[in-house]
Amino acid sequence: MSFSLVRSVSARGLRVIAFVSVICAVALSSAAFAPAQGPGSQAQTGLSTIQRMDVMRSKLEAMRRSLDSAIAGLNAKDTGAKEKNPDDPRVRLRNLEKEVGSIQSELSDLRGKEDRAEKYDRSKLDTLETSVAELNGRVENVLQATAGARTSGTENSSTYQPKPQKGKRRLFGLLPGKSQDKYSELTGSVAPGRDRALFLEATRQVRKGDHETGRLLFTTIITTYPDSPYLPMAKLAIADSFYLEGTTSSLIQAGQAYQDWLTFFPTDSLTCDAMLKVAETEMRQMGLSDRDISHARKAEQRLKVMLQQCPQTRLRPEAEVRLREVQDNLAMHNLGIARFYYDTRYVHNKAGLKGAQDRLKEIVEKYPNFCLMDEVLWRWATTYKEEEEPDEAAKLYQRLVRDYPNSEFVEKAKEQLNIIGAAIPEPDPIKKTLPAACEKPTFMQNMMQQISGTANVTTSRDGILITRHGEGNDLIDKAIANNGTLPEGVQPVTQRSAPRAPANPPQPTSTPESTPDKKKLGITIQPNSTNTLPDATPGTRPRSTQTPTPKP
Repeated sequence: MSFSLVRSVSARGLRVIAFVSVICAVALSSAAFAPAQGPGSQAQTGLSTIQRMDVMRSKLEAMRRSLDSAIAGLNAKDTGAKEKNPDDPRVRLRNLEKEVGSIQSELSDLRGKEDRAEKYDRSKLDTLETSVAELNGRVENVLQATAGARTSGTENSSTYQPKPQKGKRRLFGLLPGKSQDKYSELTGSVAPGRDRALFLEATRQVRKGDHETGRLLFTTIITTYPDSPYLPMAKLAIADSFYLEGTTSSLIQAGQAYQDWLTFFPTDSLTCDAMLKVAETEMRQMGLSDRDISHARKAEQRLKVMLQQCPQTRLRPEAEVRLREVQDNLAMHNLGIARFYYDTRYVHNKAGLKGAQDRLKEIVEKYPNFCLMDEVLWRWATTYKEEEEPDEAAKLYQRLVRDYPNSEFVEKAKEQLNIIGAAIPEPDPIKKTLPAACEKPTFMQNMMQQISGTANVTTSRDGILITRHGEGNDLIDKAIANNGTLPEGVQPVTQRSAPRAPANPPQPTSTPESTPDKKKLGITIQPNSTNTLPDATPGTRPRSTQTPTPKP
């Protein structure tokens, strides 16, 4: 009797011990894989693997050039001692240069494996991103700490002169290459007034298209002259150089550079311009509505923050136009998915009705001024009809008949109202004179848009301080004339590139008497109505051009 009791207790104890062991194993495995989901993971950055590698490569190359320039400019004589002093400026810079080279080698190895489609540990990419960010901070700190050692030759009694660097030979080695020490005097030594010379030369190089050299010279001002009045403009000019370069990697770094500038100078007069430029870096990477919309979502978020924090800015009309264009892209994306769910999955497989309904509901609630709202209402009402909810369907059909009297879906909506037995409302007299739907691009416009794959949005190709064809009138010229600061009341003048298809500008709500003139201009008026959703702001909304997603 006692033996059986002991045996049962022992079995029960073994089960408890096994259960606890399983829990501990799960906890340990979770802790082991936790670092892979750090802040540098692809899920949080939203960038592809190649883009992340390109950004790291660009940062490492900039650090290497800055360190090489600083080492070449040091005039301290080597003592020849076997044991190097770790506090010696040149030793510190050379050690950092070795670390940069080591990380570059690891990055090149990963890039080769990525190009050859070989398998490798993805967590190494996150580790490299963390290492690059940490190394970048240390490089800037050491460059600032060793700025005093990079004095001019007249202030140093040492007779040591660094060996001049020879450029690569050209034409199969027969002709001598260009010397690489063109800016060694500017970047290698500290002298009064040299920050202005650096600023002028950097601006000249960026305008010539040599963005990398211009950024090196601007960075030298930041790391060597921390008290220079040109420092805020230099940091902003670095962001402009990335933005003017315009490649995918450059636009990513431009957005980060503008954000860094906003962190350091949150009260500057150009804060709102920088916030709009951050949104435009995302807009320039936006794709068509039937492709990836991650950049469109980021652009919408940036624009909303800018409008909230800069309520009285002169850029508000431009920001509102951009926000409408971005939201049209997002609404068209949802409409394309709703079409697929209903036309393909539900019609053939009797599945996907809820998916279409959720997408259409999201359009009505988030984007009430979408130019294809008549189709959205028709499809949304149809989903309720299929679910045998005639009351909800009738409300949407009535709204379609009243607010979009020129739509191609009006007669079908009236037929459904007659079947349901609901009243047919009178059309709005103002909206009765408006066009039925969005303007459709021509065949050539649509073809070019599909080939380019970029969204139909209005953006600027110019920076805040530096524009493409504004030499002499740019803000950076006014800052140079004013010793590194902008005069009060001076605002940037930028030229916005027009969208690929004509878009109608917003106009205030008007009376029916002025409607014919508005119709000639192609302006859509959105008056107040009692059936407007709670979060919809009544007012005007242009029917901006979008490329309709083809029905499956």
